[in-house]
Amino acid sequence: MKPSPGDVVELQISALASGGGGEGVARMGEGGYVVFVSGAIPGDRVRALVHKRKRSYAHARMLEVLEESPERIAPAAEHPGVPWQVIPYERQLEIKSAQVDEALRRIGRLDRFELAEIVPAVEQWRYRNKLEYSFGTLARPSAGGEREGAGELVCGFHAPAGANAVLGLEDCLLASLEGNRARRAALRWCREQGLEAWERNGAHAARANGSQGAAAGRDAAARARHELDRTAPVRDGRALLRNLVVRDGRRTGQLQVRIVTTEGTLDAGALADVLHEELGDHLSGVLWTRSRSPAETTAGGETELVWGELQLPERVCDLDLRISPEAFFQTNTEMAEVVYGFVQQYAGLEGWERVYDLYSGIGTIALSLAPRAGELWGIELVEEAVADAIAGAQRNEVTNARFFAGDVRAALPELVQRVGRPDLVVVDPPRAGLSKKVVRRIIETAPKRLVYVSCNPTTLAPNAAELVHAGFQLAKVQPIDQFPQTPHVECVALLERQGS
Repeated sequence: MKPSPGDVVELQISALASGGGGEGVARMGEGGYVVFVSGAIPGDRVRALVHKRKRSYAHARMLEVLEESPERIAPAAEHPGVPWQVIPYERQLEIKSAQVDEALRRIGRLDRFELAEIVPAVEQWRYRNKLEYSFGTLARPSAGGEREGAGELVCGFHAPAGANAVLGLEDCLLASLEGNRARRAALRWCREQGLEAWERNGAHAARANGSQGAAAGRDAAARARHELDRTAPVRDGRALLRNLVVRDGRRTGQLQVRIVTTEGTLDAGALADVLHEELGDHLSGVLWTRSRSPAETTAGGETELVWGELQLPERVCDLDLRISPEAFFQTNTEMAEVVYGFVQQYAGLEGWERVYDLYSGIGTIALSLAPRAGELWGIELVEEAVADAIAGAQRNEVTNARFFAGDVRAALPELVQRVGRPDLVVVDPPRAGLSKKVVRRIIETAPKRLVYVSCNPTTLAPNAAELVHAGFQLAKVQPIDQFPQTPHVECVALLERQGS
């Protein structure tokens, strides 16, 4: 019998899910109905609360470990975001390597490739150079008794697996010590100002607008009005707090702090003063983003520079870089340099080749390859990142790299027509991987080599399979652990066109 949302069930965990979620996997009944359980690992017997059900599987949140797995160790962090911290690190590496191999063979139906030994992370904790925290309100007890701090503003992470709450934290073990100081100082100031958190279920809108909140379900226009009301300021005109983004220049020791709110007023200059007093010369810039998006995102909206520099200075692979607030940059600086080292190795450049860098971001890969290439062309969708890449080329005196803003699917044929076919293509796509149309565009360009940087082996596998079917050979895959204590793993793959 399939469980329903709200059911509490006892489950035996037999495996870990692939693809980035990393939940424990259990099976129920004779049909083996699958339940993914957050927080559980193989060997655990748990009590879990089902919060989502589909036809062939359900998702549940672990409530209690009834019998511990022999592999389970005590957690170090008291916050979400590190679901594999209860697995010994060496075992994490084994599992990640096996999942890369399994994805390529099962999903991609690929073989005859060399899978190198996974490279462990330099740091197992405090390795992230970017943290996106959420503001929330500590929940009050539903019935009876007082919970210490109930109703207090917090700044932390969302509770896992559908719990729909923000959990406060004192020390984030993914962040640097300076990054934690920045978060605590910002939260302290927000509390002193009596600021409130944006309520993601729209409770502020319902209170402020009465019947409009109730009417939201009646028709599309009412729902649209309700979504706008959700992100409006409170009655006194002050903005509601959504997120705090802290970026850390690991090589420069500089921090960039960006507060994200709804529309409304905020004394952002006073916040900048507090942060500067707390962080001193470590503070690079303070920014304020006002967003009307109902989605849980820090992207978009209107961002203004409140204090300091708009871009965060950083050094990677001996490159002097500047990172704009919404530009993509690998979140583990030390391991990103390892990734780029394998990209250079797999590229095998001799100094005359034409190279395309697709999804080029702020140009880090391209600029690191440029001294070994004849010419290099980067395509990136985010215009801010393209501007960073162009400025980075000038700052680092790279004269053979050009960068353009555009969607890869449309821009790639135009680039081929303009400058000619590439000898090498490097791709570093989002977690969703390459679309089928982009894969076809790459096949049409007919590069001799393709170096694929992937943060998700379950999307690398079908992309590689399509390329192999079109005449490429998957030669090497190098797993790299950029994200200790989590199920995520980075890979660098080399594909070579047969007969080239």
